[in-house]
Amino acid sequence: MITSLPEAPASVLDEKNAVQFGQYVGAPERIDWTGLAQPFRRHPLWQVLHHKHWNYVALATDEIFCGIAIVDVGWTNTAFAYVFDRRARKIIASYSQDGLPGLTARLRPQPAAGAASHFQFLHNRIHFQHVAESGQYQLSLACGDFRIEAHMLTEDAARPLFAVGTAEGGTVHATLKSAGMRLQGSVSVAGRQFELAGGIGSYDHSNGFLGRETAWRWASAHSLGLGFNLQAGYFGQNENALWLDGELIKLGAAHFDYQPQRLMDSWHIVTDDGLLNLHFQPEGLRQENKNLLIAASRYVQPIGCFNGWVKAHASAPARPVTQLVGVTEDHFSRW
Repeated sequence: MITSLPEAPASVLDEKNAVQFGQYVGAPERIDWTGLAQPFRRHPLWQVLHHKHWNYVALATDEIFCGIAIVDVGWTNTAFAYVFDRRARKIIASYSQDGLPGLTARLRPQPAAGAASHFQFLHNRIHFQHVAESGQYQLSLACGDFRIEAHMLTEDAARPLFAVGTAEGGTVHATLKSAGMRLQGSVSVAGRQFELAGGIGSYDHSNGFLGRETAWRWASAHSLGLGFNLQAGYFGQNENALWLDGELIKLGAAHFDYQPQRLMDSWHIVTDDGLLNLHFQPEGLRQENKNLLIAASRYVQPIGCFNGWVKAHASAPARPVTQLVGVTEDHFSRW
């Protein structure tokens, strides 16, 4: 039997400024930690240095996969974007830029209605926003000879997951994970044009106070009728969920069996509730290592296909997952 998740509250904090921990269906109006009460409140300087706020967008078609992120780490900010050609099995466009504190990145606390995240450095820009008139999400990017104009359509998409929990090494954290949405628009790389119609988009909006050192493994893939989000690391199983025929289903702890030194080998991912068993075969990967003396990151995101099965509940028949395009990730940050 599928257990329905409760509706998302309007805010991460209640009227007494206590954290509204839990997993929910739908989106809050804002993720705003102002007023956070004890025992999770820390010194203002600690909160500035440990506040991490990001927006990640994925665009997937039969031809390409695009990953785009804007990240505010409290004391600075950064952004990246890439296009992976699935047929050539290589990255054909890539942008990565560290910004200037308080100047180059802006992320609103609204994760859904009213959402807007913006990064601009010199003539390069990335802008993601919710368009109130249509209810769509729009991504506009211009970085050198790399362009994206994408619309994610919400009318037949399943509702998002909203999760609020404690963060290992930090205090509290919240994230909104969208289901898969139909795409319109195009991607242009050095004169080549890729149409997004027929593809699937999704996004992630996360906001909280994380540890000085934070690590995670992650997996995500979506079609309109089936999708999942899995994480093992600093946020436990809080954001583990399955979207199946419009239903949002809570998943247990995720276990990632892979070779960190051979990330292009097959990955095996299962959840301990017996509802998901998948094999992931990478087609290629995007990786970046940074060492900024006071901060460092090690990031690898393989792109590929998932095969296996999922279940709506323990006694339900297994639903096959076949060649579902998505990503895994192995990430460590000292920030």
